[in-house]
Amino acid sequence: MGPDNPMRPVFDRADREQAAELFEAVRRISAARVGVTRPSFSEVETAAMNVIAEAAASAGLATRHDAAANLVIEMPGQPAGKAAYWMGSHLDSVPEGGNYDGLAGVVAGLLCLAKARRLGIALRRPLAVLGLRGEESAWFGKPYLGSYALFGKLSPHDLERRQRDTGRPLAEYMEKAGADVRRIAAGEPLVDAQSIAGWLELHIEQGPIMVAREAPVGVVTGIRGNLRHLSAVCRGAAGHSGAVPRWLRKDAVFALAELLMRLDENWQALNSRGVDLVVTSGIVGTDPRQHSISRIPGEVSFSLEIRSQSLETLEAFYQLVLVECAGIEKARGVKFDFGERVLSEPALIDREWAARLRRICGALQYPYIDIPSGAGHDAATFANHGIPAGMIFIRNDNGSHNPDEKMDLDDFMMGTEVLYQAVTSEPEAPR
Repeated sequence: MGPDNPMRPVFDRADREQAAELFEAVRRISAARVGVTRPSFSEVETAAMNVIAEAAASAGLATRHDAAANLVIEMPGQPAGKAAYWMGSHLDSVPEGGNYDGLAGVVAGLLCLAKARRLGIALRRPLAVLGLRGEESAWFGKPYLGSYALFGKLSPHDLERRQRDTGRPLAEYMEKAGADVRRIAAGEPLVDAQSIAGWLELHIEQGPIMVAREAPVGVVTGIRGNLRHLSAVCRGAAGHSGAVPRWLRKDAVFALAELLMRLDENWQALNSRGVDLVVTSGIVGTDPRQHSISRIPGEVSFSLEIRSQSLETLEAFYQLVLVECAGIEKARGVKFDFGERVLSEPALIDREWAARLRRICGALQYPYIDIPSGAGHDAATFANHGIPAGMIFIRNDNGSHNPDEKMDLDDFMMGTEVLYQAVTSEPEAPR
């Protein structure tokens, strides 16, 4: 379709009001000191899931929970014997985060399925909406728990990961939520990847680019992977701040500061050459039981996160980190201990899905831009298991992981319209 014969939107004011009500209902049950807190595999995450399930049931849709305790919403009487299109996102949040991160994709999928049922659309393929558990790494130190479990990618070691606040293992939380921990621990896939024809995920943009470019909708072109150390330590030697000269010091804080400055210089040099890379140390601290204004820090803990759309870039920069550490250790008499390394691989967005989404934006006459995703998403899990994956971004002022997320509902409804048309109006993607 061209601009002279645009697609006709199917969503109306009543759909917009339903979306607003769902967002508010979930916000109320997960409200924190600021923003919202929906811990992975918690009772609050389950309560959010129940809000969505109740709305789905009211729309005449079928709901169930899979063996990883994810919510699955389906339309009764769907075509048999064909691989399905799956839509959705996650329901958990970071501590005191925003309400739309993840939730927007689940609500959008629900609206699409409910609208298709209400209009009596003859579907070419079955449709399902997933409300995934545990996408955020903040709670157990590893992302994509609900989607990894589907493909048999959680190890017994992963199931022993400790919840950040309680210290209890992930397996305990998953079992309480209704997951089949025995099958998950055995690495058994809980779903046949061949039964999924495609994965589509709507998500708020997590940075400022779309706001700056005044684009309500974004077509995602790729998803950055990340390489992380959550509990790294630099160890030196404690001492009196006034009694130990610089040449005899083994100051852990200055050693870490030097490492971070060196990494920043290398990061800047690589960016200037067009290399996709971001580096963050989001946790830095000395032990409050020991630190003092007059004490040379003998130990400092920190985190390190490297992100890129290229696995080769991640690994190459990581080797550079190790080389820089070795030089600093020798010069300052300290030792870096990085602990466990956690890798989430980058993912490519399916070209056919991306092209389809662009065509739909054009036919609907919605302004859009192509944009890579700096953050990780469950879509990466599906893509890395051979399932064609596409993503739609929604403009979101103030970024994500922020209690002040500011997605406009009109923008959200545009993205939901694109999602609906993608699974009901366009030619089938090969599968």
